[in-house]
Amino acid sequence: MKPNRIKLSDVADAAGVSAATVSRALRNPDIVSQKVRERIQFVIDELGYVPDPAARALASARTDVIGVLIPSVTNSVFADVLRGIYSAAEGTSYRIQLGNTRYSVLEEEKLLKVFLSQRPAGLIVTGIDQSAASRAMLLKAECPVVQIMETGDRPVDMMVGFSHREGAFAATCHLIENGYKRIAFLGARMDPRTQRRLEGFSQALREAGLLDERLIVTTPRPSTVTLGSELLGELLARAPDADAVFCNNDDLALGVLFECQRRRIAVPDELGICGFNDLEMMAVANPAITSVRTFREEMGGRAFELLLGSLNGAPVGEGIVDLGFELVRRESTRRSALN
Repeated sequence: MKPNRIKLSDVADAAGVSAATVSRALRNPDIVSQKVRERIQFVIDELGYVPDPAARALASARTDVIGVLIPSVTNSVFADVLRGIYSAAEGTSYRIQLGNTRYSVLEEEKLLKVFLSQRPAGLIVTGIDQSAASRAMLLKAECPVVQIMETGDRPVDMMVGFSHREGAFAATCHLIENGYKRIAFLGARMDPRTQRRLEGFSQALREAGLLDERLIVTTPRPSTVTLGSELLGELLARAPDADAVFCNNDDLALGVLFECQRRRIAVPDELGICGFNDLEMMAVANPAITSVRTFREEMGGRAFELLLGSLNGAPVGEGIVDLGFELVRRESTRRSALN
């Protein structure tokens, strides 16, 4: 038989204080003396008391939980974002609860319903392309909301991100400026952010009079290094004269480099390679790979800071933070003068 659940009143009795004092010590420790806090914490540890978030939500109209919805728990990009969120949350009274949408708008809707039923203190959601149902839920949410990973002109509440279209446009212009003329796009998964990168790529080539739709190779499959190798093979089978590739992420770019080495294709003189996100492996590859650097950890930290400021009543202004990007030029696109 399970023992009875330890209640807040049990902690109060054992500590010799009122239940209200215990509640204040847990929720607003700064207004309780250190001596009393220490006595209460000792009793909590001794009794194994665990606060009931549902009861606290009823009492305060919200929990101390920040819900975070991301599309992948294995993608390094989102691991960096989460590191920023957790670092910013450290030392606060808020806890992070994760939801993995797996790039599914329907799964996002389901998770939002679950999160909102738990009365979160705030929500951080990935992207700006929520379904109509999800957007309606977010607009009605009785808590601050931050959309991350990109910016747009219709924020639900607040946004932290950058323009994927502009990042891809800058990368493609760099390839053009370095003398490449048969520039291909390799894309996987083709989620909305990847589609905006394709738009930026296409715009740059169209303006230069170099766009060839046959050089665009995409797949709904998730990105992997192996897939990058496969997509390059598919590209060269249909367009052996391709002289550069812009990959929608760094996993694909690394796979392209490995396939070039296997086929003895000289990088960057015979084929230039550019990735997106600038993960650590781009700098240590041989040759090092040009990539669009995105500020993922800062993005997570700023998102949490915006939520915290809103919860504390701080003005958020327009509520849109554009962190921009940086094109990091490396050897993989540094063509020799002879070319």
